[in-house]
Amino acid sequence: MGWRERLEEPVRDVASRHRAMNTIRALAARVTTPLLPDDYLHLANPLWSARELRGKIVEVRPETSDSATIVIKPGWGFSFDYQPGQYMGIGVLVEGRWTWRSYSLTSVPLTSGEGRSKLVSITVKAMAEGFLSGHLVNGLAPGTVVRLAAPQGEFVLPAVLPDKLLFVTAGSGITPIMSMLRTMASRKQHTDVQLVHSVPTADDVMFGEELKELEAQGLLRTHIQLTRSQGKIDEARLDALVPDWAQRQTWACGPAPLLDSLTHMWTQADRRDHLHIERFALERGEVGAEGGTVTFATTGKTATVDGATTLMAAGEAAGVQMPFGCRMGICQSCVVMLGKGCVRDLRSGTEHVEGERIQTCVSVAAGDCTLEV
Repeated sequence: MGWRERLEEPVRDVASRHRAMNTIRALAARVTTPLLPDDYLHLANPLWSARELRGKIVEVRPETSDSATIVIKPGWGFSFDYQPGQYMGIGVLVEGRWTWRSYSLTSVPLTSGEGRSKLVSITVKAMAEGFLSGHLVNGLAPGTVVRLAAPQGEFVLPAVLPDKLLFVTAGSGITPIMSMLRTMASRKQHTDVQLVHSVPTADDVMFGEELKELEAQGLLRTHIQLTRSQGKIDEARLDALVPDWAQRQTWACGPAPLLDSLTHMWTQADRRDHLHIERFALERGEVGAEGGTVTFATTGKTATVDGATTLMAAGEAAGVQMPFGCRMGICQSCVVMLGKGCVRDLRSGTEHVEGERIQTCVSVAAGDCTLEV
């Protein structure tokens, strides 16, 4: 371990895209030891932290009867130069435990020289089986301090727009697309854009008035499919709505059946490279997921485990060289990145999602997951 790695050891679990910021955090941690920097910083401002990214809820704005936009003021160290279409992790303290989920950003990235306020937003639909989503929509109060994970994801709008764009979405699948559309409007980018969006009824359309305004400005052409009265979008219907779909670079987000149908359609037309999809994972852990298939990304090996077998034990049983130390959740030697899925800390019950660093010796699978080891 080099000098920089030893310096940054106290903050190795912080989700930050900028190495320099972690170095500053680490220096603060070293200077204030044995007390944590947060012992001092929290007294001045709850959004200042040397160990983690934080944010404060500014507004919870209803979009439909079961969805809301959450406006957040991020604290020290948050990077606003994310890409439209990326998602962000949010951790909320509910009933004494921190629960994490990831949601698409619906705000516009902030680049140098711009004068917009440094706020970000996510838009959440309350799911019947979703504990956290329901709390975010109906129980989150302005002023609440939350934890954040740095924006990430490959489902993004390219800097140089193609001549023809198609967005195909359903339900809350429109959320990453709204960040793209708002960014295009902010940058005054114009190209040939069509949006095909499916919802059960007119009352379920998120951002309905804003979409009408964007269409009036000539930014896009929109078709809203009301599935309860008009049926779902199938290949024939999409072909009728967008006859030149095979010539368009397409971004699609929504339920698995829709995305599977689009994948088949674009593959059959030998245009699979024109289709970019984002699959929303089930809010794992909310329906009692225990155990699952663990994939070890470096070796490609897998292990199917129950909800009591630690990820370290699963890896070692599968013949994976797992980093280890105390095997008690103290030394941090076993920490790896969670590439996909959700895991649960056996000590606290805290759930961690993709993009977070987790301790394999005290964590178990909460559904299928992938470890970067």
